[in-house]
Amino acid sequence: MNTKHQDTRQHLLDTGRDILAARGFSSVGLSALLQQAGVPKGSFYHYFKSKEQFGQALLEDYFSHYLTELDALFGRPEQNGRERLMGYWSEWQRRYCSPQGRSDCLVVKLSAEVADLSEPMRLTLKTGTDQVIGRIGGCIAAGVSDGSLQAEQPTLLATSLYQLWLGASLLTKLHRDDRHLSLAMTMTRQLLTHR
Repeated sequence: MNTKHQDTRQHLLDTGRDILAARGFSSVGLSALLQQAGVPKGSFYHYFKSKEQFGQALLEDYFSHYLTELDALFGRPEQNGRERLMGYWSEWQRRYCSPQGRSDCLVVKLSAEVADLSEPMRLTLKTGTDQVIGRIGGCIAAGVSDGSLQAEQPTLLATSLYQLWLGASLLTKLHRDDRHLSLAMTMTRQLLTHR
């Protein structure tokens, strides 16, 4: 794959991510994406067979970057497991409570929308979120090992915390305030204290 090919493909994915994070999958037509990206229709079909395949590739790219960031955050040797885990939730809260009031979380934005529309996109979201939960569970297990956290079932706790934060993020979108994420942070601290 030559550099121009890779750059154009990545440019389409980056542009698509910004548009889909703002407007969703179904409401964005291919012509709007191509116009925003400044890429001809033929070039799009050189890289992707359909809008659905583009959506799947976009989600794969999103999770690849997200998991890389998560690995860096959870790999900080100067912090214990609890500090790394709380850093993750603090960053989540910061991103959602930004002055723009918008997050680039495609899981929150697209899960309900595409789950019934596209099986390949649903499976990509499922695989990606499973990997995120796995990383959170690994961080919890590391905290148990270093004594900063207590948890009998790190994967169950990781799943519960991720569900809590996804739900709080959806309610934040509905209410357009930071109350639900603040509650999620309070509940997270309580869950991690009482284990």
